[in-house]
Amino acid sequence: MSDPAARRRGLAIAAGLPITGLPATALCLSLGLGTALPAIAQETPPPLPRLALAADDTSVIGVSSGGYMATQLAVAWPARFQGLGVLAAGPWACAQGSLSLALGQCMGTHKGPPDLEPLAERHRDYRERDLVGDAEALADLRVFLWHGGEDDTVAPALGRALAEQFRAWLAAPDDQLHVVESEGAGHGWPVAADSPAPVEALADCREGGATHLLACDLDIAGEALGWLHGELTPPEAAARAGQLIAFDQADFDARGLADRGYLFVPESCEAGGCALTVALHGCAMGAEQIGETFVRHSGLNDWAAANQRVVLYPQAESSLPNPQGCWDWWGFAESTWQLDPLHDTREGTQTSALMAMIERLQAAPDAP
Repeated sequence: MSDPAARRRGLAIAAGLPITGLPATALCLSLGLGTALPAIAQETPPPLPRLALAADDTSVIGVSSGGYMATQLAVAWPARFQGLGVLAAGPWACAQGSLSLALGQCMGTHKGPPDLEPLAERHRDYRERDLVGDAEALADLRVFLWHGGEDDTVAPALGRALAEQFRAWLAAPDDQLHVVESEGAGHGWPVAADSPAPVEALADCREGGATHLLACDLDIAGEALGWLHGELTPPEAAARAGQLIAFDQADFDARGLADRGYLFVPESCEAGGCALTVALHGCAMGAEQIGETFVRHSGLNDWAAANQRVVLYPQAESSLPNPQGCWDWWGFAESTWQLDPLHDTREGTQTSALMAMIERLQAAPDAP
């Protein structure tokens, strides 16, 4: 199908959407055509290693669809995380398993803002069914939220709704929750002015697009990790020693996962005992679309190397129901016969796969 408009209509039909009225911004998080790189034959990478990482100092941070997935992961297993960082995403369970809601209330708000009370009821129901973590464990999280004030993909109002949601959940929100809305910033992941990323890898701060690494002169990696884990050692050129390795994701079979993920391991962590941060890319930000730009230049690796943290970069892949390689925050990866997909619970296929990766990294090297 060579005509872009015709292809968009075909994707809308496949997703059960009306042909007319498809929001343009929806193309970024869900039904976008994307610009995936040509497939290149590659050797199968090694398995994800067992590194005996500390189980009591784990954080997860994500942007856009990765932000939605990061929240799903932390709400499902709050006792397993010390901190949660979310960039450019809206409230937990916003889509409620509906692509129509995902597009109309969780990116733009042309269907009105999301109503937080049904989401609270969904959370209470999940707790009673042991599908998410205890309220007490959720109340103990530290949370960092960022949104660009000029974001035209996920409306800033949705980030404010996520903050409101967490203020109701956290035990002491004034002490545990940090919310930043940057005027003049668009949709993506901001990086510092002294980032080692090549200029061509950066997108305009306000406009976004391309790699979605925003040249906003904002070290969001350092700000987020500093809030979630306390005072950290600033990165120094000499402290950036570490290795970025690819690993085989086939061990963690789940619909929507790419063949390979990435792992940054500081030299000081090769013997184990370090902490872990899980970083979830946004739509069109995976290695399939932008190569290793995000996994090398998010800023997380520099902070990790200076503070004995390993960074796990799982990878989603594109498909017909998910052309931009988004994480599953609306239910596409669950069984098509489920009227109410459990993607946002402990039983979600991608959530389960991500937790299995974390458990592998926290296992001793000689564990089975």
